Amino acid sequence: MNVLVIGSGGREHAIIYKISQSPKVKKIYCAPGNAGIKDLAQIVDIKDYDIEGLLKFAKENKIDLTIVGPEVPLVLGIVDKFQSHGLKIFGPNKKCARLEGSKAYTKDFLMRHSIPTAQYEEYTDFEKAKENIDKFGYPVVLKADGLAAGKGVVIAQNKEEAMTALEEMMKEKKFGQAGAKIVIEEYLTGIEASILCFVDGKTIVPMVSAQDYKKVYDKDQGPNTGGMGSYSPSFLDNEGFQEEVQKMILSSIIEGFQKDQLDFKGILFIGLMITNKGIKVLEFNVRFGDPETQVILPRLKTDLIDIMESIIDEKLDQQSILWREEKTVCVVVASGGYPEDYEKGKVIYGLDDIKDSIVFHAGTKEKDGEVFTNGGRVLGVMACGKTVEEAREKAYKDVSKISFEEMHYRKDIGKVITPA
Repeated sequence: MNVLVIGSGGREHAIIYKISQSPKVKKIYCAPGNAGIKDLAQIVDIKDYDIEGLLKFAKENKIDLTIVGPEVPLVLGIVDKFQSHGLKIFGPNKKCARLEGSKAYTKDFLMRHSIPTAQYEEYTDFEKAKENIDKFGYPVVLKADGLAAGKGVVIAQNKEEAMTALEEMMKEKKFGQAGAKIVIEEYLTGIEASILCFVDGKTIVPMVSAQDYKKVYDKDQGPNTGGMGSYSPSFLDNEGFQEEVQKMILSSIIEGFQKDQLDFKGILFIGLMITNKGIKVLEFNVRFGDPETQVILPRLKTDLIDIMESIIDEKLDQQSILWREEKTVCVVVASGGYPEDYEKGKVIYGLDDIKDSIVFHAGTKEKDGEVFTNGGRVLGVMACGKTVEEAREKAYKDVSKISFEEMHYRKDIGKVITPA
């Protein structure tokens, strides 16, 4: 079959790496792709939000399956558009994509279906938000309601920080229209975990666990990012944890989907906080998480195309899904200054010297045979091992061979970070 993968990051590189192993796949295209993806797929110069351009390309090139990586085209309704033209596409429809497109919509869904989550209030009026900024005490979490490329969440330690964040979101429009509505949320103390699930509307199947590192600096310091690294399985993962997640979270989610007539088909990413009062849901994403995908998919034994087709056909309950025992660690290599201001166009050295890892490209481009930085998160260096520690050592050994001007990465990926 001919497959089109939409997106240009490390997540899409990992998806293409996995589907390239499928005997069903004849040709892979990627729009818009990056410098690393070009080794596995034909790059197509169409932006991920150009729905009409992607539709035209899929028709003209007889694409048998389109896989949507990022959230923006899903929220824009690419699935509905492709399906209306009789094209097979993997991902949730526009109605279901609101679970990522609106933080307030998700919080309402969680509350209505008695799924444990933090207390919250939503505001569209700056003055009312200002009046109630102290409601949950400090620290407090402020979230831009809409999409903000993983950067629209601020944990304010005091009133001064909270007011600054409030003004940036609602008055200065730091995140554009995403901040027209904001969510102010109770701060939860505990350990974060990520659960990615395959969902076909009737059945929800969790993947192997992964742990993400959101803060830009070691020991979980500094501002939130899209993710500075991950490992799988999570140290938190055990039978008791899995049972509690299934009972308290997953069963309620699938029941909620059916009650709300949300025909969710695709990947559901569930951000969790393990608190001393139990497991609570932080957020939903409606696609593969990044960088969790880079440590989860290399552990997948089953053909990913088979799983995706079973979801589209609502036969997930009949699909066997097998995983490798080996552990994985991915270290994200970022541009200096990320997640705030950073420069692009730095030459990347050492990629040909990597021996024990797979390098998933995120923000890269190629010109005249050289690879340059082209984003905040530039590369994900992923290694496998019998233990997380072995995988970690391999990954960092290869990270040390890579260099570019102002390169930055955390040194503690794969280690347990105790919350302050």
